[in-house]
Amino acid sequence: MSVDTASTGSSSGVGPGRPAPREGGRSPRAGRVSSTGDRIFLGLSSGSAILIMAILAGVAIFLIIKALPAITANWQTNSALSEGPTAGFPNFWAYVAPLLWGTIWSAVIALILGAPVAVGIALFISHYAPRRLAGALGYLVDLLAAVPSIVFGLWGIIVIRPFLLPLERFLNEYLGWIPLFSGEVSTTGSTILAGGVVLAVMMLPIITAITREIFLQTPRLHEEAALALGATRWEMVRLSVFPYARSGMVSAILLGLGRALGETMAIALIISPSILFSAALVTEGRNSQTIAANIALNFPIATDLQRSALIGTGLMLFVVSFGVNFLARAIVARTGPGAARRQRPAKRTA
Repeated sequence: MSVDTASTGSSSGVGPGRPAPREGGRSPRAGRVSSTGDRIFLGLSSGSAILIMAILAGVAIFLIIKALPAITANWQTNSALSEGPTAGFPNFWAYVAPLLWGTIWSAVIALILGAPVAVGIALFISHYAPRRLAGALGYLVDLLAAVPSIVFGLWGIIVIRPFLLPLERFLNEYLGWIPLFSGEVSTTGSTILAGGVVLAVMMLPIITAITREIFLQTPRLHEEAALALGATRWEMVRLSVFPYARSGMVSAILLGLGRALGETMAIALIISPSILFSAALVTEGRNSQTIAANIALNFPIATDLQRSALIGTGLMLFVVSFGVNFLARAIVARTGPGAARRQRPAKRTA
């Protein structure tokens, strides 16, 4: 019995004038469209990444070029640097070191005061509060991020400074033997402690919003399994939620730290600063100045070379902020999802 190949080919839809269908039933035209879309998306994403790197490099190059005259100048013989905001310092590094200390110290105070509160608020909203209350609280926390820095600074002057005065006197009287609370206590409340409290409040929206979303992404089965095994609500959070959200919590906290490092107006309005090394929390006039506040206060009255010195301090702040972000990425890479899999040695194949 013979088989007509022509009729067989035409009945199956394959013939000399018709291409064979691709695997999965996709036509060549659909493949071309998908390939074009992939190329466009790849070009846009690659261009965006290159643009971000170019902007970052451009900012760094600008800061270096503008700061080099003050960094390389002889501060002891240059009359432009021996007066004004740069007076009394032998070189650039002696000028920027106490400013770096004040910036990091105020941010650390804000981090110690604000991070636990922010994580607690996020945990309450995500796992403890009723649904209606959680929605309202989340909305209020998000609104805090829209408040301008100058408003926080005014709030710190009018409300926080007098509110903290009794606490500062108490700490100075009974814990004055500790260097942090020693010295002559402030009479106006213009202390680094008040500035740290305001910075802590400014950090709350960032840390709380990110941490809340990460807590809500915890697999439901993990939580239900812990509760089914007899764990309390807190034990479930400690054993299921915190391990899952660890890397995200670290990222959120370090993002809040970045906000505190670059804050300007709140610190400039609240504290009574000096360019010196000081860890005192409740004294007036012995508060270490921050880089951002120092630039904001002195840039309008500075000469060209003094502005170069101020830009040089901004370069140091740029380096510190970059280091904080690099540290955050390193911590997330070591503790985030897939870290154990990346660190596990590959099995040998026979």
